[in-house]
Amino acid sequence: MTEDREDILRRDGIVIGIAGTSLLNGMHFSAWFDPAFILMKQFAPGFFISSPLLIFYMTSLFLSALTLALGGIPAAIYERGKRLETSTPTSLWIWFGAIVLLTIPTLLQMTARPA
Repeated sequence: MTEDREDILRRDGIVIGIAGTSLLNGMHFSAWFDPAFILMKQFAPGFFISSPLLIFYMTSLFLSALTLALGGIPAAIYERGKRLETSTPTSLWIWFGAIVLLTIPTLLQMTARPA
């Protein structure tokens, strides 16, 4: 019973790291934000979105979700290759590592900003 709790806590910590890093990559200072914002401005009228503030938030949400989805591809390939039916801590770490790799340009841009 105690081992189950430790395993669940460990998995939750990795999932929180995955979600937090994905959200960080969707922030306005992300290296991918400006190109995505330009694209969103073109597609937003098709979804009846005209407010620049709403486009701003939709761009952030889009980048976060895209980071989450793209980062999950290596973990899904690993799980498929191992014929796993559920996620393991190893596949979650692969997912987290892929998201960190996608977030490196944002982290570099964060450190390059003047204080």
